[in-house]
Amino acid sequence: MRERVVVVSKCGVRFAGDPDAKSPSRYDFSAAHILASCDASLRRLGIDTIDLYLLHRPDFLCNPAEVAEAFSKLQAAGKVRHFGISNFRPSLVSALKGACPMPLVTHQIEVSLAKLSAFTDGTLDQCLLEKMTPMAWSPLAGGLIGAGASRLLPAQELYKPVRFLPMVDEIAQERGVTRTAIALAWLLKHPSQMVPVIGTTKPERIRDLAAATEVELTRDEWYRLLIAARGERLP
Repeated sequence: MRERVVVVSKCGVRFAGDPDAKSPSRYDFSAAHILASCDASLRRLGIDTIDLYLLHRPDFLCNPAEVAEAFSKLQAAGKVRHFGISNFRPSLVSALKGACPMPLVTHQIEVSLAKLSAFTDGTLDQCLLEKMTPMAWSPLAGGLIGAGASRLLPAQELYKPVRFLPMVDEIAQERGVTRTAIALAWLLKHPSQMVPVIGTTKPERIRDLAAATEVELTRDEWYRLLIAARGERLP
């Protein structure tokens, strides 16, 4: 089983009260925390090696040289095969790439028809330039594009799927697939070869979403969806 799956984990988030009562919720990319977090993940997972290890959300005190040192130790010890980042600014990605002797192979970002900033802030452009695979988390906007949301992040409560869902449904009907398959096919159309991260353990739902790989949207369809999601024409 272990040889047939890719194990992905993250580090960097520290919760309030760790290590003492005055400690706030924050992010920590110190070498000590990265190394300790990896060892703890390996113990919990009961494995020897993590295939892909991500830094989760940017630490404002991030020292790229210190991160590179920690990554090198983990790779040399056989504890991690590949590294990536999550929710970084393009400028910090560049700084980290300049310090690390190994490539950063993926960037996990929130992107969906309800969350378009990665298309305009340079994030996806950088993925193309640096050959980093984007991992699209919340590709269905926390469920707003699917059967409904059970829990949303505060920023997601401001999303307005009502302005683009009619267009999604129209194209889904024309293609004979579900709304969610069209929403994922829209992401898969991007040349960065995005990998949507789907949060479900239900086999029937996984089969339904996998239908997105059989849908090749035309450029016109893709832009119809983009313009509907923007709520305005392109400049």
